[in-house]
Parts: sequence; structure tokens; C-alpha cells
Amino acid sequence: MKLTKGGHAPVPTSLLTVVLSWQSDHEVDAHALLLADDGLVRSDRDFVFFNAPRHVSQAVTLDPEPAPGTARLSVSLPRTESEVARIAVTGSVTGSFADVPGLILTVFDHNRPVAWFEVTAAEPVRAMLFGEFYRRDGDWRFRAIAQGWASGLAGIVTEFGVRVDDPADAGRAEPPARAPGSEPSPRPGRRGFAIEREVPPAPPVLPPNPERADWHPDPHGPGLRWWDGEAWTATTRAALSVDARHCARCGRPRRWRLFGGPALCRECSEEIEKYLSGWRGRAERVLRTAGPRGSEWDKLWAALRYQRIEAAAGFGTLRPAAQDHMERLVTFAFADGVIDQSELDDFEAAIAALALDGPLIEDLRRRMGRGRMLTRLRSGELPVLGATGLHLDPAERLHLNVPAIHIRQLARGPKLTEGRLICSNKKLRFTGPDTGTEMPWARVVSVTAMSGRVSVAATSARGGAVFEVADPDHVAATMEGALRVAKRLTLSPGRRDTRSISQEIKAQVWQRDGGKCVECGESHYLEFDHIIPLSRGGATSAANLQILCRACNRAKGANL
Repeated sequence: MKLTKGGHAPVPTSLLTVVLSWQSDHEVDAHALLLADDGLVRSDRDFVFFNAPRHVSQAVTLDPEPAPGTARLSVSLPRTESEVARIAVTGSVTGSFADVPGLILTVFDHNRPVAWFEVTAAEPVRAMLFGEFYRRDGDWRFRAIAQGWASGLAGIVTEFGVRVDDPADAGRAEPPARAPGSEPSPRPGRRGFAIEREVPPAPPVLPPNPERADWHPDPHGPGLRWWDGEAWTATTRAALSVDARHCARCGRPRRWRLFGGPALCRECSEEIEKYLSGWRGRAERVLRTAGPRGSEWDKLWAALRYQRIEAAAGFGTLRPAAQDHMERLVTFAFADGVIDQSELDDFEAAIAALALDGPLIEDLRRRMGRGRMLTRLRSGELPVLGATGLHLDPAERLHLNVPAIHIRQLARGPKLTEGRLICSNKKLRFTGPDTGTEMPWARVVSVTAMSGRVSVAATSARGGAVFEVADPDHVAATMEGALRVAKRLTLSPGRRDTRSISQEIKAQVWQRDGGKCVECGESHYLEFDHIIPLSRGGATSAANLQILCRACNRAKGANL
């Protein structure tokens, strides 16, 4: 976009190149100033010029060796700090800009020009503000300005808050001698220009884990000082010696148990109990919303450390709510019968964050692991077994070979035939002592597991089959995966099927049913259940969902 003086245009938030070009033998220097909301630099380090060609944030870089007749600046808008509201593009020349013909400024995105303007009718000035990048509604724009300063580079940068040396000292080839103990004089810049540089303060002494808010040895004196995760605070406390006879929290004499080691003093025990009673409520609210992660969760444990309360005490008081959270997490994960790797990772991360263990957690871990394994089978990640003793086609791969009972409904009653159920990438087989059937995957419509049996529906009325197996969920998942692969119905990563239940509906049903089975009140091994099954037209809505334990859910399935 061609701009005129005062015009502006949007620019992409990317790495841009600003090129200043002219048609003469003059030498024009380009500079940039990173300005805050008040229109001034935060410090002299926000001035990028020939003696300081790179900003510390890497947001602006000056090309020290541009092509003849040009000057170049690289402007990385993504790296620009949030405190920077504008980036002013300036330039200076020995002599006057009125003597520099063909002066053009162009902004490039990669090699594509996005904005340019021609500086015409330049005044007899030695420095000029060509334009500026500025923020507007979260995006960046560029404005053409072309305003000159007769006082030269020193005048223009002083206008934006940069401190300039005494011009009498600026022309010296070597810095003047300084008295012992005084600060060194700034190095003169080329063309007799230099600026004062602030002496950087000594880097602060950081604790071993600077991202963790905690008490640490005071770097400026005896005792301990509180580090809030970003900086040292003014809060200090005395460092107590490790003495079995005195409380490590307050230094008062300990209480001694009749059996075992020393306990906290009475005052600390009462203070901790009172504090944890309020802390537990805040922690439970965080668990119900964000879970054991994020800034709010970190603040909870920083508050305990500030009160000098051991983390074990916090985990102990939070354990019942933590176990309920894990039950909720697992139930939500199993709502659609699909366990992604991300859900399994979140589960393990929550166990670590809550410091949980024991039989209940191991049971939930086994359940999640099995759910992940069944999900991988249904998605088509099938094992390849050895085919010893079986006659398979050359391109046929064996995925399942288990004992099974074929159930056929006859007029005089069900007939049970023992044999083996064999699943390959080509077909499904059942072999018995005096009978055998096979079914290509092209004829199979669906595979379901219910009440300890696996039911196979086929395109023909008499083509289906029902099998009784030891692990119907595993067998059905393997057969469903083989069916998906054969019919190219495998789900892409991250894609869900139509049984998916939204997180909002899960939370609504969980809160309504109190996180317990609506039939027996059990709070372990819970599942979301459709009151009217999907196969009979039931909707995936809060009104048609309820929470049942596995036993009640299977009993309902058997009755259906």
C-alpha cells in the first residue's frame, strides 16, 4: 500500500524489514526507538543505532553493512515486549535531508512490500522521524510521519527521553581520563555522537528453584527471606536450628508422643489445624474447576509454604476430595468409551500432583490402562499373532485366536458349540469339533459386547452370530478394529464418534447425581449411562443421562 504523509496501514505481526533508500552519495543512518505508552523510552537501551545495533529483546536489529544507497532495520513484532507501545523509525544525515533526492521508506514482509511512501519536499533538517509502528486493538499498524529536527540526531532522541552526552565531549577520539572510583565515560559514537548508558545493576541472587515461591536463605543478611516466584520480598523470618527438643516451625519446646518421635508444639498444631480447615475449602474449589494444575493450584501450595506447613499435611487433609476428583476424572474419560493418550497423561499427572497411592488409585490406573488398550484396538492398532496350525491366505494376518462358545437359537432352544474364535484382517472364523463358519468383513455390519457375549450383526438375516468368551470387551474391541481397517473406517487422531458427550453435560449430570450411582449409591467404578439407549433413539442430553456403577449398569443391560 502506498502511503502519504499522515497515512497508515495494517502490517502483519511477523518479522518485517524496513528499507530506507535514496539516490545520491549521501550516507544516511537509520535508527529506531522503542517507546512506552508515555511516548518515551524506558531507558537508553531502547535506542537502537550504529553504536548499539541490536535491542536486548531482539525486537529491532540494525543492518551494519547495508547495500550502497540503503539503510535497513529488521523489526520482529512477535518479539516486541508488551510494555512497548510504539517503535519509531528515525534517520540522520551529515548535511541536510533537503539535499537527499529519491528518499523512499518501504516495509517488507519477507520479500513482499506491505507499505511504502516517498519522502518529498524534505526540509533542511539533519534528523527525521520517518514513521512508526504502533498497536491498535491487538494488531500492529504503520504510520507515515516524515517530521524533521533541525537539531540533528541529538535533538530527536532527546525528544523521546534519551540522555545525550555533552556535545563538547562528543568529538573526542578517545574518552577522557577519569578519577579513581568514578564511572567510565561513555564511548563516543561515530560522527561525534554518544549517549549516556545506564550502568546495569548487579544481577539479583536467585534461589535454587526461582519458579517456586518459598523461604530461602536471605541473600542480604541472616535468617530466611520469602521469594514469591519472581522477586525477593520484604518478609523475613529467623532461621531456626534443627533441634529435636524444639519445634522446627516456631522454635518453642516440642510435645512428645507416648509412642514415636516428637510432635509439633501445641500452638503450632492448633494454628495448622485452623488454617487447613479454610485452606481445604479453597483447594476443593480449585479441584472442581481447573484441577490440580495452573497458577491457582500453585498459589495454594505456596500459601502452605508461607505458613510453614508441610505439604504432607495439605495432601492428608485433601485426600478424600482428591480421590473423588480422580473418580470424576476417570468417569468423564470413559463417558464416550474412548481413552486418548492425552487423557491417560492427564490422569497420571493428576496422581503425581495430588500425591495419591493405594489400592483405589491402582484400580483406577488399571481401568484407565485397559481403556486405553481397548481404544487402540478399536482404532485399528491390532496385534499380529503367530498362525501355527492354522491355514491362512498368503496376505492374511492373524489378530485374535481365543476359546469361544457359539450360541445358535434353534426352535427347541439355544445350541451351544465350543470351539475357537479366529479373527484376521480378511475374515472372522469359528471352528468347532464338528462345525465351522466364516464371515468376510464385507458382510459384517457391527460388533457389540453385552452381558458377557459378543454379538456380530451381518447384512443377511441369518448371517449374524453370538459368541460367549472370557473377555468380551477385549474380543469385541479387536473385532471392531479389524472391521474398521477392512472397511477403511478408522478414526483420525482426535476425532470422536457420535457417542461423544460434551464436558458441560458431563459436569451437569455429575453435579445433579452427586457423583454417585443413582441406583445403589456406590461412588466407585462409575459410568455414564443413557436412560433410553442410543440404539432406541435416546438423545445425548442431561435429561437422558444418569450415573450408574458398573454392576448396576450391567444389570440394566442384561434386563434390556
